[in-house]
Amino acid sequence: MQLQQLAYFVAVAELRHFTRAAERVHVAQPSLSQQIRALERELGAELFRRARGNIALTDAGETLLPLARRILADTDTARLEVQELVQLRRGRVRLGATPSLCTGLLPDVLRAYHLQYPGIQLQVEEAGARDLIRELATGNLDLALVILPLQSHDPALATTELLREDLVVVSSAAEPARWEGGSLRIEDLRDQPLVMFRRGYDLREFTLGACRAAGFEPTFAVEGGEMDAVLGFVEAGLGIAVVPRMVADRRDTVRVTSFAGSEVHRTIGLAHRNDVEPPRAARELRRVLVDYLTRAADAGALPPGTRLLREGAGRSRRGRADTAGREAGAQKSGGQESGGQETGAKETGAKETGAKETGAKETAS
Repeated sequence: MQLQQLAYFVAVAELRHFTRAAERVHVAQPSLSQQIRALERELGAELFRRARGNIALTDAGETLLPLARRILADTDTARLEVQELVQLRRGRVRLGATPSLCTGLLPDVLRAYHLQYPGIQLQVEEAGARDLIRELATGNLDLALVILPLQSHDPALATTELLREDLVVVSSAAEPARWEGGSLRIEDLRDQPLVMFRRGYDLREFTLGACRAAGFEPTFAVEGGEMDAVLGFVEAGLGIAVVPRMVADRRDTVRVTSFAGSEVHRTIGLAHRNDVEPPRAARELRRVLVDYLTRAADAGALPPGTRLLREGAGRSRRGRADTAGREAGAQKSGGQESGGQETGAKETGAKETGAKETGAKETAS
C-alpha cells in the first residue's frame, strides 16, 4: 500500500468522479484508475461501486476512508515537523551549566541564540560539574559548560576548552581589608574563617585541595550552602570564601582580593557526547557561544576575570582529570603561575604548572 494510492482513493471518494479526481491530484485518469485497482487487489476488496454516472463507496471503502485521511494527515504533519526541525523553526536544546556560569555568562549567550532561533525551546539545568557530566553521559543533556579537565574518564565524552576563569577571595565590604597590598597567597588562608560550600560542591574541593597542598587544614566558620548562600554569609561578615571573579565582581557588598603574583584559575569548557552527534539546534548553540565569546574578547567585553582560549575554541578532545598526586604536587610548587607562562593563543593542559593545574583540575561551582 502506497501513500500515493491512498491520496488517489481519498480524491475519488470525496469527488465521486474519477476524471475530476485525476485533475485534483495532477495525474492522468487511466493512471489513477490503475492505482485504485492495484489498491483494491492488495486489500482484497472493492472500494467503489462503479456505475455509469454514479460512483459510491462500498463498505470496505467507507471503512478505509477515515483511516486513509488520518494516514495522509499524519504524513503531512511528520513532513512539516521534520522540515521545521531541519530549518530550526522548532526544536529543543538541553544545556547544563554551573551556577557561576548561569549568572555570569549564559544570559547574554542565550539571548543571542534566542534572537536567531526564537522557536527553539531552551532547557537549562544548573548543577555542579560532576552532576552535569553524569547527566550528559546518560543522554539527559545535549551540551554542558563544565570545568576541565574532567574528574573522571569517559571515552564517550568530548570537551572543548573555551575560557580561563580567575578565582579570588571575597570578604565583607563592611569590614577592614584583611591583607595589605590588596592581594594574598593560598598560605594566607591559614587560620582564616572560611565560608565553605556544601559537600560535593566543586569549589569546596578546590579550596580544600589548595589549602592541603600548602600544608594546612582550613578553618570553617560556616559549612554548607550553594553560591548565593555562601556569598550571603560572607556579606554578613561570617568569613571569607574562594569564588570565581565573574561572580564576585557583580556583588557590591563584598571585597574582592586577588591572589598575589598571578591568578589562581581554572578552565571552562564545553562538553558533549562523543558517540552521538548533538542535534542541529545544539550544534547551532555551540556555534553561537563560540562566536559570542570571540566577539566579546575582541571588544574587551568578556565576563570579569575570564580570558578566551582562542586555540581551544572549536578544538574538541576527550577530557580526563590528572591524578590527585600530580595535582597536589603542582599546587605545592607554588599555587600560582607567572604571567609570561600564559598567552591567549597557547593553552595546553599538559604543560601548565602551579595553580594552572590546580585550577584546571577543579570542577565547576
